[in-house]
Amino acid sequence: MTISPRLREDLLASVRSLRAFAVSLCGQPDRADDLVQETLVKAWSNIDSFQEGTNLQAWLFTILRNHYYSEIRKRRREVEDADGHYASRLATHPPQQGHLDLADFKIALRELPDDQREALVLVGASGFSYEEAAGICGVAVGTIKSRVSRARSHLAKNLKIENESDIGPDSTTEAIFTSLKQRRA
Repeated sequence: MTISPRLREDLLASVRSLRAFAVSLCGQPDRADDLVQETLVKAWSNIDSFQEGTNLQAWLFTILRNHYYSEIRKRRREVEDADGHYASRLATHPPQQGHLDLADFKIALRELPDDQREALVLVGASGFSYEEAAGICGVAVGTIKSRVSRARSHLAKNLKIENESDIGPDSTTEAIFTSLKQRRA
């Protein structure tokens, strides 16, 4: 879209009003200038969606207001950490083991008998109740419960899971991870 000289003039004439509105929203002149600049950049890049003859200021004020509130929502999720102190205490387990565990799980799941795998997927993964799964499979509720129980037992045996500590990082990785967290604290 070719921008008419009149539209260009109106955009420039709106800067003062946009700045006043931005200051009234955020209370900080520097931040207000950034809001106005971002508003003008967005308006310019989307100028083809503006219909000449309609209220340009209302369109610009809407862009500014929406951008301001989007920033507020985004900042609520952010943590101020200019010196990096908080970030230095964060640590995550390496993802490699999780990928390997998932691959092992997929193999063990494929090795289950069809009826057990079906029952486990319906109840464990798809979130159906035992009653709903029984209805889907056309069997008694007790049969579904039995199949799910046997499937879980087979998976635990095939994946060598004897207790809760067998799930997640191995003991060596966990010890290293704990040591790193303690040093950073």
